[in-house]
Amino acid sequence: MNRMIKLRCSLRYTARALHQNLPSGSRPASTAASKTNTEHPLTPEQIFAREDKHGAHNYHPLPVALEKGKGIYVWDVEGNRYYDFLSAYSAVNQGHCHPKIIAALNAQASKLTLTSRAFYNNVLGAYEEYITNLFGYDKVLPMNTGVESGETACKLARRWAYTVKGVPKNKAKIIFANGNFWGRTMAAISSSTDPSSYEGFGPFMPGFDLVPYNDVPSLEKALQDPNTAAFMVEPIQGEAGVVVPDPGYLTTIRELCTKYNVLWIADEVQTGLGRTGRRLAVDHEEVRPDIVLLGKALSGGTYPVSAVLCDDEIMLTIKPGEHGSTFGGNPIACQVAMAALEVMEEERLAENAQRMGELLRSELSKLPKDIVTTVRGKGLLNAIIIKETKDYDAWKVCLRLRDNGLLAKPTHGDIIRLAPPLTINEEELHECVEIIQRTIMSF
Repeated sequence: MNRMIKLRCSLRYTARALHQNLPSGSRPASTAASKTNTEHPLTPEQIFAREDKHGAHNYHPLPVALEKGKGIYVWDVEGNRYYDFLSAYSAVNQGHCHPKIIAALNAQASKLTLTSRAFYNNVLGAYEEYITNLFGYDKVLPMNTGVESGETACKLARRWAYTVKGVPKNKAKIIFANGNFWGRTMAAISSSTDPSSYEGFGPFMPGFDLVPYNDVPSLEKALQDPNTAAFMVEPIQGEAGVVVPDPGYLTTIRELCTKYNVLWIADEVQTGLGRTGRRLAVDHEEVRPDIVLLGKALSGGTYPVSAVLCDDEIMLTIKPGEHGSTFGGNPIACQVAMAALEVMEEERLAENAQRMGELLRSELSKLPKDIVTTVRGKGLLNAIIIKETKDYDAWKVCLRLRDNGLLAKPTHGDIIRLAPPLTINEEELHECVEIIQRTIMSF
């Protein structure tokens, strides 16, 4: 039965591909794409076509139409079940629709959703107290998305540079690492080295400089500039392909930033909250950044929630009216974030990520080197590099993984990220490894 379902699904994907290759004038008009009658649910192809017609073309999704998720699994509209090995780019570390997080969302949503920061509410302070105590910082500034936390950190760093360090007005510099990714706002792409992010969107934000990632001498040279306010870096570069720095790199960052009176901003939006086998990725070297950025799994994937953590000397440089967000720190976000953090702690997700990650890399290292040239990662943030040929590439591997019941996505052409929810157990992981091995060997 499962083979028949997969065959039908495969035929439909093939039909869609043939349909898309037709000249635009010869394509049949699709009125079915707009149907919402539950007696006639849309096919995957109709769902693809509806998005293609009415939505912006700023993503290239894997062709699978999902409608349900639970734990480490997602189901498509035809009832096929898949292991989720992307976790919404690490936003669902706690698994899809975790009951504790959903209960917190529902309970607050039926009571009070939004007050703006024009008034106090009875939830924000509880959340602020909880998260600052958990991570050991004086203050938190709540925002909505990961990129907003990055923007906030840049503003804080510049204000601190002018009011505390004494940098001349409008001369503050922020250093970033080559290969960084923290979003696609104008500020984020101004620090990018990826042409697909920045090409055609200039002019760019001034005062941003770049150094090679994992290169201590280049970093020290940049930090010696007295106008340098901060160094913002991912402890492990996620979008660049799960690039893990040398041991001691984070420790050296801390030492150099302290030496030259520069703020260290750790972008933990993707690497934080248990993903790499520690509460924060910087915890692997037991170092403390000046500013920590959190997002994604801060809500367990149920709601946009991000946070900027730092101490009073930095945070209190911004005064009332100088930064904010209508939805930042809203009651739903606060309750959801507390529940998400409690799940991370109570279910010891970081510890599980450490164990399962070691097992995953050990098994993936057995894959044939003429197809999978590299296996790397930390915790359950991992990647494999596919040696591209005329017969296959990372995209084709992901399509076949989908057909075999596992969802992953390429990045930078030849890299496939493998990042399941942190709730995965050993038996489930072995099943996933078998799928990956069988898929790779089929090429």
